Amino acid sequence: MRRLSLALLVLLVLAPAASAQSPTRDVLYVGNNWEGTADVIDVSTFKRIKRIDIVPDKEERLAEISMDPAAQGYFLGIRQLVGEGNDQFVDDMFSSHDGRMLYVSRPSFADVVGIDLATEKIVWRVKVEGYRADHMAISPDGRHVLVSASTARKVHVIDVEKGEIVGEFESGDQPHENNYSADGSRVFHASIGTVYTPTDDPSMDASKGDRWFQVVDASTNKVLKRIDMGQKLEEAGYPDMSSAVRPMALSPDERYVYFQVSFFHGFVEYDLVEDRVLRLAELPISEEAKGKRREEYLLDSAHHGLAMNPEGTKLCVAGTMSDYAAIVRRDTFAWTIAASGVKPYWSTNSGDGKLCFISFSGDDAVSVVSYDSEREIARIPVGDHPQRMRMGKLAGGLLGTRAAVKARLIIAAARRRFRARRPFRLRVVVTTRRDGRLVPVRGARLRLAGARAITDARGRARLRKRRGFESARSYRLVAKHPDYLPATVRIRALPRRR
Repeated sequence: MRRLSLALLVLLVLAPAASAQSPTRDVLYVGNNWEGTADVIDVSTFKRIKRIDIVPDKEERLAEISMDPAAQGYFLGIRQLVGEGNDQFVDDMFSSHDGRMLYVSRPSFADVVGIDLATEKIVWRVKVEGYRADHMAISPDGRHVLVSASTARKVHVIDVEKGEIVGEFESGDQPHENNYSADGSRVFHASIGTVYTPTDDPSMDASKGDRWFQVVDASTNKVLKRIDMGQKLEEAGYPDMSSAVRPMALSPDERYVYFQVSFFHGFVEYDLVEDRVLRLAELPISEEAKGKRREEYLLDSAHHGLAMNPEGTKLCVAGTMSDYAAIVRRDTFAWTIAASGVKPYWSTNSGDGKLCFISFSGDDAVSVVSYDSEREIARIPVGDHPQRMRMGKLAGGLLGTRAAVKARLIIAAARRRFRARRPFRLRVVVTTRRDGRLVPVRGARLRLAGARAITDARGRARLRKRRGFESARSYRLVAKHPDYLPATVRIRALPRRR
């Protein structure tokens, strides 16, 4: 019996799932404001999955703005006054609940766009009233996003399915932060006033405009409560403090709100039931920050970034002007400096609430801090000037992460129809293309004619079948992975001709 060597190359591509059944995974979306990109971060490895272009229509938008003198004036003003000499292309972003869309506010273009994560193309664009778009929020059911229209003194409600404005509510000057209640019935909103003016002395506080903290009915867009926090602080014995509420965090029962205010190195604890200030958490001030005048603060922000762990026991604080991130105990306000870097600008929790991510905008990096250990456990390089970060979903198979299974099967053959008497061995390598390069996929489950294997950290696996491989039959190679739909390819072996 003559033996022939047979080599069979199989290419198997795992396709993305249908939207209704698509597996999703938790990822961190990081907005690189000055660069006009968003980095998608794997929160288990802290590695970048993809960098998305958020301004693919940049030239079209610039041409459009240049034709409108008022729009051009605001565009240049945003660059000089708010962007520190840079255009602001990405402010806030949220993913759809199925992980297939990304909604992004673009300050310099005064709009919100919906980007299809499969094609990375803009599906819809909503122009906000006025000339700048700012912070957003997504409803718990994922049907609506809020966006603050900075120069229009209002917040728009956008239907993400239609890609159009379906409601709005009034705000003060420069509407800013938005947060939905857990059940989606209310919105906690704040306006910050004209933070880019040099009139920062307390004696000129009135020049900053109307700065309100508001509780809004999410179904009717009616303002239920409007509070001047500067007045409330004065009533509590803290005069000459700003009314401008910056980032905020709600306690798990949503009775207490913790918020940062302009020029204050720390945060305020406020009782929403009794409508009064309870305590102030005063945090460290660096020697460099102590030497700065108020006019030198970044858009009036002493601190800008606040999050609370799900248990409600600790807060994660971005100490913007003092270049640190701190973990603060809620009961005593005792603090620990957990990370250091240039100009921390936002704080947000991981999906499980065990970690806090802090964007160090001056370092183009994101710090990963553990609530338990109160220290930095990783640092992630990102794009130019990261600001807002949001946890979100990514549907399996999107952003160029389709896995290719390359398999080479070597068996012994005697005739055109044969049965291999010896066991055969199938070597498989599973890779995925990310940022133009192939990287291994770990944990892909493979099956062929009863033989099973799982790929290792190098994306490799070996399949062994005891009874051999028969050329007269057709075999199915099946590959499964949590991020992709199962894929199948038929293998039919034929002897190689001499």
